[in-house]
Amino acid sequence: MEYRSLGRSGLQVSAVGLGCNNFGMRIDKEQSAAVVDKALDLGINFFDTANIYGGTRSEEFLGAALGEKRKDIVLATKFVGPVGGSVLTKGASRRHMFQALEDSLRRLGTDWVDLYQIHFPDPGTPIEETLRALDDILRQGKARYIGCSNFAGWQVVEAQWITRTQHLAPLISAQNEYNLLDRRIERELVPACNAYGLGVLPYFPLASGFLTGKYRPGEKPAADTRLGAWGPRGEQVLSERNFQILSGLETFAQSRERSMLDLAIGWLASQGHVASVIAGATKPEQVEQNVKAADWRLSDEEMREVDAVTKKKEA
Repeated sequence: MEYRSLGRSGLQVSAVGLGCNNFGMRIDKEQSAAVVDKALDLGINFFDTANIYGGTRSEEFLGAALGEKRKDIVLATKFVGPVGGSVLTKGASRRHMFQALEDSLRRLGTDWVDLYQIHFPDPGTPIEETLRALDDILRQGKARYIGCSNFAGWQVVEAQWITRTQHLAPLISAQNEYNLLDRRIERELVPACNAYGLGVLPYFPLASGFLTGKYRPGEKPAADTRLGAWGPRGEQVLSERNFQILSGLETFAQSRERSMLDLAIGWLASQGHVASVIAGATKPEQVEQNVKAADWRLSDEEMREVDAVTKKKEA
């Protein structure tokens, strides 16, 4: 397993991380433990969850599975999403954040998290309030580093400028959707992260399963698949343009005797701005496949070929 610095910090994370959004939603406590055990065996040290995944069960299942091994891994969770029916149980306010963290620590069975992340921007809370509260949490020792998720490039710049001018702890990571079908973050977010010292943590590396090739043109996705359950949103992914891109990528991968999984994760792992590819799994064998896929480092020429396939249809 390769380990990389997360942004401009000394924190070392595995090139493949385990996304735990399936815990408590698609798999139960015992199945979650089996996935965690396999990840640990393969050298994965970065585990990413959130207080709203699986209706809070993801944190519970992850904490139980880690046990004493918690001290040997990088544990990341998030806040902002609603965890109750009150206006006080959501958002990025100081009031909610402190309570959300205490609840997450209890569910995870730990005294601290390594990376505490703003799950998505909260327009109702001044970012200065959020960043100062996060700095206080770091000073208390209940978190070691802070990051953001689903931020735009300008929001990262604003946040980092505030931390610099107010002498607060900076963000070290940005977690966003990023894959061979969705490269939008390369326009503004990636340059902002490179300039201000944030490592990129891509989620949905397989475009919700589309990049595995299991969906075919003209075929309705099964109801138990992610794209099938998403309804109209899933239908947007199953577009003619995306199937054209998929066809080109399949040809590229097959010519090198590689799978689409290898290409999807290997391409992300080949990006210098990517710290760890967050890949979810519902079975131990899927974790093994994800780790193996990250071994592929595409050459400069191969990266250019992939660019030609994925960008040729962009408007």
